[in-house]
Amino acid sequence: MDIVVSGMRPTGRLHIGHYFGAIRNWVKLQEQYDCYFFVADWHALTTHFEDTSHIKENSREMVLDWLASGINIDKAVIFIQSLNPYHSELFLLLSMITPISWLERCPTYKEIKQEMSKDGKDLSNYGFLGYPVLMTSDIILYDAKYVPVGIDQLPHIELSRELVRRFNFYFGEDLFFEPEAYITESPKIPGIDGRKMSKSYNNAIWLHDDLKDVEKKILTMMTDTNRKRRVDPGDPEKCPVFDYHKIFSIEEEKRFIIEGCTGAKIGCIDCKRILLSHLIDFLSSFQEKRVLITDSYRDKDLYEILENAQNKALNKAKSKMKKIREALKF
Repeated sequence: MDIVVSGMRPTGRLHIGHYFGAIRNWVKLQEQYDCYFFVADWHALTTHFEDTSHIKENSREMVLDWLASGINIDKAVIFIQSLNPYHSELFLLLSMITPISWLERCPTYKEIKQEMSKDGKDLSNYGFLGYPVLMTSDIILYDAKYVPVGIDQLPHIELSRELVRRFNFYFGEDLFFEPEAYITESPKIPGIDGRKMSKSYNNAIWLHDDLKDVEKKILTMMTDTNRKRRVDPGDPEKCPVFDYHKIFSIEEEKRFIIEGCTGAKIGCIDCKRILLSHLIDFLSSFQEKRVLITDSYRDKDLYEILENAQNKALNKAKSKMKKIREALKF
């Protein structure tokens, strides 16, 4: 089968944006492709280099969340990036042929650097600038055909394709495939304040949130700011709560909410109560599965859980690196 590669940084606990933006798609992809999903712990250093004390624990918790969400360890190859040194070797080799201007034009580089500077964090380091090169190494080391991404990450995939063409041109070998973006369903899931859901904004609904806390968050969640009173008509398309309804509610409920909101027939609390019933069911189910997964692996560290898959990823990367070294005449 064609190969799919994707990773996630272990920078903290997962929220529902992670689930619906990535993990849910992974669960579907593992049924159709040969999938490699990795813990991107080296990537975590690009923005969290000053404190590495939580990376190991975050990695374990994140993988258990994946398993509770439906990622099957017998169907997908799940591995830890930092335990596969071939990623860093290929990253070094690609860095030698990567023009700085290619990296500086990457839109997310400028956006994230500017955003995090507001919190006093200076990301003027090579690791952050060069993370698309490391990402390219992660992808092409496994001959991935597809990389599941959202629209905002398309420039990264195009950069990977350019690096592949440049490497193949210099060394006269068709060593690497040009990876293709696999545009995944990535619904908009704003935080409870209407901004992007993020740990730094303290506006997330976490997969492990106490359900009573979830109720408080939803009932106080921002709605259409133009609807100040119940008698005022609202616009669901301008309401962050309705973005959740698009994911959780059935069509009949969405029609009821649109009619009730635009006609001022229902209040925002009524709308939120409908959402809560679905959200609580979803989180309850996930948390029950997570307890079972945690119990199953209670006495194992992450490497023990992933040992077979880790070795499979290592062997595949080793085989590829042998061909790369031969092409470079090392």
